[in-house]
Amino acid sequence: PNPFNPTTVIQFTLSKEASVTLNIYNVLGEKVSELLNEKMGMGTYNVNFNAKDLPSGVYFYELNTGFSSIVKKMSLLK
Repeated sequence: PNPFNPTTVIQFTLSKEASVTLNIYNVLGEKVSELLNEKMGMGTYNVNFNAKDLPSGVYFYELNTGFSSIVKKMSLLK
């Protein structure tokens, strides 16, 4: 999802049912958005992130499934 303006899609695949959280953080480590916090079944998912109210800059998304955690960098260019 790099760079994006102002929307992007975060895609992930679950190999088994999991409690999933998907949060967005700024470069200071402050949470700016919570996109998911729910139990999800096995499968591939696309989550839309709309950053229209955020300034340009670098953001990170953290996907936590209970059995794995992924952090990726995204650049918002307006």
